[in-house]
Amino acid sequence: MAIELFSAIPDLKIGRIIEVSGNSLKIELDIRLTELTRSVNGKVYPIGQLGSIIKIHFGRKILFAYVRMLRMKSDVLAEEGKVNILPGDDSRILEADMFGQGVWSKTDMSLQFTRGVETYPLPLQDVFLCLSEEVEKIYGAAEKSAYGTTSDPLVPIGHYIGGNHAICRANIDKLFGHHCAILGSTGYGKSGTVASIIHSVLDHQSNSKSLKPRIIIIDPHDEYSKAFSDRAKVYRAYNEASAASGSATQLHLPYWMMSSDEFRSLVLGKTEFEATTQNNIVYKAITYARMQYCNLVENVGDDPTGGAKDDELAADVTQTQILNFDRDKPVPFLLSEFEKHIDKVQGRKPGCRDYASASDRKSIESILSKLKVLRSNPQLSFMMREYDSSSPKLEDLVAQFVGVDADGKNLRIIDVSGLPNEVAGPLTALIARLLFQYKLWQNKAERVIDPVLFVCEEAHRYVPNHGEAQYKEAQEAVRRIAKEGRKYGLGLMLVSQRPSDVESTVLSQCNSWLILRLTNSSDQEHVAKFLPDSLAGLTKMLSSLTGREALFIGEASALPSRIRINKLSKDKLPDSDDISFVDGWVNDPNDSTKIKSITDRWTNSVVTTSP
Repeated sequence: MAIELFSAIPDLKIGRIIEVSGNSLKIELDIRLTELTRSVNGKVYPIGQLGSIIKIHFGRKILFAYVRMLRMKSDVLAEEGKVNILPGDDSRILEADMFGQGVWSKTDMSLQFTRGVETYPLPLQDVFLCLSEEVEKIYGAAEKSAYGTTSDPLVPIGHYIGGNHAICRANIDKLFGHHCAILGSTGYGKSGTVASIIHSVLDHQSNSKSLKPRIIIIDPHDEYSKAFSDRAKVYRAYNEASAASGSATQLHLPYWMMSSDEFRSLVLGKTEFEATTQNNIVYKAITYARMQYCNLVENVGDDPTGGAKDDELAADVTQTQILNFDRDKPVPFLLSEFEKHIDKVQGRKPGCRDYASASDRKSIESILSKLKVLRSNPQLSFMMREYDSSSPKLEDLVAQFVGVDADGKNLRIIDVSGLPNEVAGPLTALIARLLFQYKLWQNKAERVIDPVLFVCEEAHRYVPNHGEAQYKEAQEAVRRIAKEGRKYGLGLMLVSQRPSDVESTVLSQCNSWLILRLTNSSDQEHVAKFLPDSLAGLTKMLSSLTGREALFIGEASALPSRIRINKLSKDKLPDSDDISFVDGWVNDPNDSTKIKSITDRWTNSVVTTSP
């Protein structure tokens, strides 16, 4: 027999309200409930499941609430300092948070839904379970209420749990344009969730037209190239010989594109305890080298005594010109001139006019030594090759990330696996800042037709919640995107397994979250801080989520909800599966021939990644 939807059916009644406090409810379950289930039309409905939806009828209005907690009355009284429980009277208390209300129309079988509650229920009112068909109607009405009739920005990313397999759609304009975070412990599907959402966007059509998304992924573990093998252009930081043997393209990000801070970080390494002297040496040399390229100063020339014919900068350059010169603009310069200025001008040897002191000369030698190591490291050839007339121009370098691809691949994957942290940090900083500057210098019309999404995997590495000098520049670059990017059409997606280690300032700028299973209590508490008080209770279920399950919360979601992310075929999943020890150990250990093959790749390669 068909059941009328959104009606006060006695079989669905589970208890009555005993306390109303703002949006929070305390409900005493019916003492006649011997089991926490109800059977309706042959379907069993559980009672008290975290995140499930219950309803309260108030005239024509129906109030809806999320279940936050189920506990015994004695626990509630003990928390309030009361212990007067009669034997056999320890009832069960269900706590819930109201989130919306609606009016059901029997005529056209539709629910008119609004977020928030205008009319509050009263103590002793009855509370009912929601049928799965009703939950489906609630989510559908919530999407219509939130987004109107237009469906262009709505992209299916999964299904609502408990909602009769209803499709969950995300508002991509808000998910990407207002920044988002994908959080979850290792092994519970973060990378798969990222891949699933991006695949959904790539497959989506707007007004019967396929999308051409500009998405740049920082990939620290070479996971995503497999997931988007035919739809993404992969850049790796190795030399031409290695790139020619694989499907990836060599990344070109020369040193001269760096800001003075990024270049200083690369040359000096960790700077939190570095003397200001070394910083100033690098800044002066960069200023000189860039001004020299612009023909504002003369070349540094050696004199017979080992000094230089110039003063600190060329004599004909006024201090005003130096102060007004922007040393951070992406103006090419020669490393040889940068090095020569440090050695011959700032590091004048004894016997020369204004020669450097012994301590200054020691700092000079230290910088020159570090620079020599960087220039001789084959891992960094993509960055440290000397600029010449055949080098790529600025427009070619920017086109690596946002330009037209001959094969129609709009997704860009930047594989930084194998790079040492002291390089990965400045590299990520450079890419993030480059994208921001590109958007900054666009006019309004250009920004409207060219939005860009920057996906930062392992976000706790690049924007840590604690100061790490090797990531200082990356932290500042990503922080600026988080704070200002939405104004320029630059979105940010943070992906992390340790949200408590991600800088709070950046995480708080995200207006939508997809939170997978989090087993660490400090991570759960950290996430709860960024959610509205009425939703903080949902974080209690984070440790019990199963694979591909997530809490979808924020502006991009019609309702805070528990969803199951769309399943991908194996060829579309990132290469992030754990290695099976059991499967591996049924094989014999490697013989000397296999080991030699590995060590040959090790010694002959320029990056330490798996082939």
